[in-house]
Amino acid sequence: MSCPRIEVDLGKISENTQIVARRLNARGIGVTGVTKAVCGHPAIAQAMLEGGAVGLGDARISNIQKLRRAGVTCPVTLIRTPMLSQVDQVVQYCEASYNTELVIIEALAAAAIRNDTVHGIILMVEMGDRREGILPENLAAMAQQVVHMPGVNLKGIGANFACLGHVAPDAAQMATLGNLANEVEARFGPYIETLSGGNSANLPWALSEQSAGRINDLRLGEAILLGVDPVSGKQIAEMHTNAFALIAEVIETDANPIHSPIKLVDSELAKLRVVSNSDNIKRLILAIGRQDTDVMGLSMPAGSTMIGATSDHLVIETKQSRPKVGSEMSFQMNYSALMHAMAAPDIETIMLHDQRSRGSRRAQNTAEHLVLV
Repeated sequence: MSCPRIEVDLGKISENTQIVARRLNARGIGVTGVTKAVCGHPAIAQAMLEGGAVGLGDARISNIQKLRRAGVTCPVTLIRTPMLSQVDQVVQYCEASYNTELVIIEALAAAAIRNDTVHGIILMVEMGDRREGILPENLAAMAQQVVHMPGVNLKGIGANFACLGHVAPDAAQMATLGNLANEVEARFGPYIETLSGGNSANLPWALSEQSAGRINDLRLGEAILLGVDPVSGKQIAEMHTNAFALIAEVIETDANPIHSPIKLVDSELAKLRVVSNSDNIKRLILAIGRQDTDVMGLSMPAGSTMIGATSDHLVIETKQSRPKVGSEMSFQMNYSALMHAMAAPDIETIMLHDQRSRGSRRAQNTAEHLVLV
């Protein structure tokens, strides 16, 4: 197999989705599987759907186009406010989109009319994350305009938490979101079909003993893919944390690195830790670097420590038996490292536990009629 590569255990992703969907469904909450961190990979999306996700969400129209070309027919929502330059693609490939700007909603409405369809609008409310959203006091006025606009329908209301603001939501905020939906319905009549309470950071609240109220949707990516709570970083009970592995190849070994007397003129190089000259510690260089992933988001193998990285090299020290040049090492990734690695053009993606299709991302780039698993 080629290196570097990402090995993906689709069975674990499906099982993670099944576990969280079962728990949330018991509280009346459906799961929208978010595929943005995996660049809309069709096989991973299908694993989410097979595990119980009721639909998919992504932030980039190019990822959604990839899903559609691969044959995904479930409801897909654009979870970032659409760009004006892409409104025709949005109404063509997405059943709905999250929105905050009236001018964009008007453009979506016009595009929907041109395409002889009706596009669903979910209005995002700013409730403390400070990333995007309509202020709660302005929601009713925005909803009123959407309700009377041909080409679109007011499908729902949503909010986001713990992305920019890094603060997890609480029951009071979820109750407020429900009250906002009640107010819109009472004033303008349309039934609010979707009330999306947020992302993976909402799971501690959603799985607590507190009432879910009107919240009936969560947008889950990190929790499904990595099996962790994004706020605490802790494993979610029963869920797999190792569905992804980044494999890199050793290109240099040095049993006893010599301390260099050369003065370092690069401040970044000066930050690199000097390697111990101990006989039982080895220095390795692997063919992967900052251009490929967020190296600070990699978990080192047992007995190994990262010394530093450049654009193309990862330097580590290890107490393991001295690996040979050409051998491989496996790393676990956090969400940031996964997101960067999946988008890196030189990293191949290999599906494991996938008997029906073992196509890599490289193959998908040249054959977009990929059969889904």
